[in-house]
Amino acid sequence: MTNEKIIRKNPSNMPAPVGNYTHITRIPRNAELFVTSGQVGVDVNGQFPDTLNEQVTNTFNNIKTVLQSEGMHAEHIIKVNVWATEKIDWDYLYAEWDQLFQYDYPAMTIAYITELGLSDIKIEIEIWAAKP
Repeated sequence: MTNEKIIRKNPSNMPAPVGNYTHITRIPRNAELFVTSGQVGVDVNGQFPDTLNEQVTNTFNNIKTVLQSEGMHAEHIIKVNVWATEKIDWDYLYAEWDQLFQYDYPAMTIAYITELGLSDIKIEIEIWAAKP
C-alpha cells in the first residue's frame, strides 16, 4: 500500500521545535515537486511598503497566489526558507504563518542577512511544495 499523503513529524527523541515548524517532512513517492523563487513583499502595483510587517503581509499574499496558480494550498508546502534584513516581529509573522498553515507546519529555515536582491526588499520567503 502506497502512502499518498505528506507527513510532518517531530521525532520524540529530540528537542521540540523552537518555533512554528516541523523537524521533518516526508513526501510520498511520485509526488510532483514545486520550488518557487523567493517571494518578496511587493504589492500588486509593484511597490514595496516601507515596513517589514507590511512586506510580510504582501509576501504571504504572494505565496498564496503562486500556490493557487498550480492548484495548491498551504498543506502542499513542505519546506520554507526565510531571509530577512532586519529583526522579524515574530508575533506579526506568526499571525500570518498560523493563518496560512493552521498549525500544520512545514520544515523551516530562517536567516538574517545584510541585504537581498533589491535595496527595498526586507524579507524573502522561498517555498518548496509537493503535490501527491
